[in-house]
Amino acid sequence: MKEVVVPNVRLLWFFVRPHRRTLVLGLVLGLCVSATTLATPLVTKWVLDGLADSRSVAPAVTALAGLLVIGSVVQAFQWILLGRMGERVVRDARRSMVRRLLRLRVGELTGRPNGELVTRVTSDTVLMREAAASSLTQLVNGVVGLVGALTLMAFLDLVLFAVTLGGLAGVGVLVAVLMPRLAQAQQAAQESVGRLGAALDGALRAIRTVKSARAEERESRRIVAEADASARHSVRAVGIESVVWTVTMAGVQLAILLILAVGAARVDSGALSVSGLIAFLLYAFQLVGPATELAETFSQLQSGIAAAARIAQVHDLELEEGHTRAAVPRPARDRTAPVAGSCAHIVSFSDVTARYADDGPRALDGVSFGIPRRGHTAIVGPSGAGKTTVFSLMLEFLRPDSGRLRLDGALFEEWPAHESRRRIAYVEQDTPLVPGTLADNLRYLRPGATDDDLWSALGAVGLTRRARTLPDGLGTVLDGTVLSGGERQRVALARAFVADPEILLLDEATAQLDGLTEAAVQDFVRERARRAAVVTIAHRLSTVVEADQIIVLEQGRVRAIGTHAELLATDGLYRDMVIALRVTTAVGHVSRPAPA
Repeated sequence: MKEVVVPNVRLLWFFVRPHRRTLVLGLVLGLCVSATTLATPLVTKWVLDGLADSRSVAPAVTALAGLLVIGSVVQAFQWILLGRMGERVVRDARRSMVRRLLRLRVGELTGRPNGELVTRVTSDTVLMREAAASSLTQLVNGVVGLVGALTLMAFLDLVLFAVTLGGLAGVGVLVAVLMPRLAQAQQAAQESVGRLGAALDGALRAIRTVKSARAEERESRRIVAEADASARHSVRAVGIESVVWTVTMAGVQLAILLILAVGAARVDSGALSVSGLIAFLLYAFQLVGPATELAETFSQLQSGIAAAARIAQVHDLELEEGHTRAAVPRPARDRTAPVAGSCAHIVSFSDVTARYADDGPRALDGVSFGIPRRGHTAIVGPSGAGKTTVFSLMLEFLRPDSGRLRLDGALFEEWPAHESRRRIAYVEQDTPLVPGTLADNLRYLRPGATDDDLWSALGAVGLTRRARTLPDGLGTVLDGTVLSGGERQRVALARAFVADPEILLLDEATAQLDGLTEAAVQDFVRERARRAAVVTIAHRLSTVVEADQIIVLEQGRVRAIGTHAELLATDGLYRDMVIALRVTTAVGHVSRPAPA
């Protein structure tokens, strides 16, 4: 347990440390509140002694009223101060997690449900706030109150002090035994909440599939099962927590009963005055506050430590490698100028091998080819051939196991962070839209683009008329109901077109387009290829038959490279793919040879 708690407490301190001055001030205010509370029984004894001696009790009563007012005002200010600090701790923790999540390796994110990660940013940080702000001050206040009360009790009567200390020691042993179990139950409950969020997020994302499959009840049962698991762990935690509270309260009340019994005997023997016994009992009653406060604090700390453990897991995930070496200096190139030799390839693969897991199969196995600085390169092959892996390597979502991957003649790792991606525009197959307006989406890769640039891109993908019919034009906020799937794909294409990249990567980017729009996109690709590198992944071979270069992949290896006509004549796999899709091109009708 200690091995788990210590690093997570350090993580709590990491988020609290920037606010340590506020925390120290809150602790000082807490000490002031504790001091006023501890002084009250002594002032009460002063009142009782004054009454017994027929002296004026006005000063003592005035002191009691002053302690009440001062303690209340200081405590209110402390709550406000620490409440603000707690919210800032949550804000800082969320900022840190969001920034880290968005900088993780793509493989680290794709292997975890989004909803489970979201709960770490939302609910776990709130639990950590309670531990980092309220619990720390309550812990100090409780300890000070407890130690102060016990010290003054020892000053009043050592025998009654020993009785009290014995009762509290027994309570402390029982609570220490129960706390590890409480921590385990609370951590299990939080993990169940994370799985609940992941299951619900996945079902809502696939809601059309769920409904079309009449699987609402099945999904409900699966999600509710996670809710039930969370409830079971939470109920277990509540049960343990109730035992802690019961033991604490019963122990303090037992100590008070013993104090009454022993104290009465000592008053009867003359060893203790009545006012001394009353003051001692007031301190004994004061022990209830610090004792229960400490029990509550330990419970909150356990919840916060469990939350910190889940947050720490995010901090342990691998970030994308930062490029520390400076970029190889090169003069800006004129895209229309002729190029020759090795410089003609803006990207080159040399015997590249890659895999998605250390012990997994090779996604690419000794691949070598070059992508011309200008022109259209198509990558085709059966599913699982390695086409998407090529894009993942170029975008640095994945690192090669071996071989050399070069950009503009220099190894990818020699470029500064994000520099390689700045030169590339990528259109995904799923075509996600980013939150915001149509203009926000179109400017995502090039924030400084003008409205004319945006309309030009929309025209290139045949979306001008549709954009003008939107309620607010370019300012229309996009959601799942404003645009159809094909229109979202065209927005993604237009976003890449606005960027005017040196390398344009299209991953099945025309899959959802109608014939007329696809023809318009092909015209744009043809024009773009005259001044930049266009690389296309496609299963619809009609989109790549005019490519300047076609790379055929099979089982992670380069099977053939050539033009459409060359591959039809020389490569059986490519010819079979063309025949399967019944493609007829200007090169001529393709027929399957008769079996021998």
